[in-house]
Amino acid sequence: MDILKFALRKLLGGIPLIIGVTFISFLLMVYYGPDLTWEKLGKNPTAQDIQEIRHELGYDQSFSKRYALYLKQLVTFDFGNSQVIDKKVSTILKETMPVSLHLIIPGFILGNVIAIALALFAAYHRGSWLDKLIMTGSVIGMSISFLIVIIAFQVFFCSSFGLDMFPVRGWEVYDASGAIIWSQYINYVTVPTLATVFVALGYNTRFYRAVLVEEMTKDHVRTAKAFGHTPTSLLFKSVLKNAMVPITTRVMFSIPLVVVSGSLLIESYFGIPGVGKVTYDAIIAGDQNILKAIVGLTAILFVLVLLLTDILYRVFDPRVELK
Repeated sequence: MDILKFALRKLLGGIPLIIGVTFISFLLMVYYGPDLTWEKLGKNPTAQDIQEIRHELGYDQSFSKRYALYLKQLVTFDFGNSQVIDKKVSTILKETMPVSLHLIIPGFILGNVIAIALALFAAYHRGSWLDKLIMTGSVIGMSISFLIVIIAFQVFFCSSFGLDMFPVRGWEVYDASGAIIWSQYINYVTVPTLATVFVALGYNTRFYRAVLVEEMTKDHVRTAKAFGHTPTSLLFKSVLKNAMVPITTRVMFSIPLVVVSGSLLIESYFGIPGVGKVTYDAIIAGDQNILKAIVGLTAILFVLVLLLTDILYRVFDPRVELK
């Protein structure tokens, strides 16, 4: 019951954040975004033709009315039709979200699990050549642009200039019923996952190592070591368990960023028909209805992540109060 009350308070507290993010993004789209009027008109349009198109696109309505409609769409999850594709926005998102999840989840999980393992190893052997080697690799991963990594991995693994083992583009992983063909899935997801893990390891490993090294200096860890705890018990029970709050923060707060920016780069480059590819196409085409849906849903996702993060704090550390 306490958790339900806390969740309700947290969700209500997230409403100003959603309104603020959507208001600023909507303001920018309305006054600085592309105008599709002239793209939909033919040659030599009349004043009546222009007026009809602007009415069809909703451009003739006041800002307040358009924004109120946008908030109503967020509540009902009905964002109307795409301004470029002849399809409902909700249908487009329903078709593309599973693709993005299937694409991003393996790299997201592996990037965090491997980073925690490397950070534990580096923290336990801090100052040694192994620690320096792991940190050097992390710095290299952080220094290289994600786009450069994607291009390099595609050339090395997918082209005739490299191993030529995986498809260059596309996402043919579902059968006629929509079920995943696992052999095809592994074939298409491997290179994007490797690129995601390579970049994620750089940032994650350095952060997790810093958190773990700080935890290893605490009195309870020194006491456990003095009482003869094994290295495994020391690392997992005394260090990792007590470092889960900042680690959870890092993992959870990276979810919206990975879903939006990570999938956008990978999907647009590999031609994968997920949310990122749809967002990229909407930016290029000026499809405001899709962009409004993506921005609004991302803000809602961020609020849900905040809620779940606070609950997980209590799971890993009972001393944390739900306020």
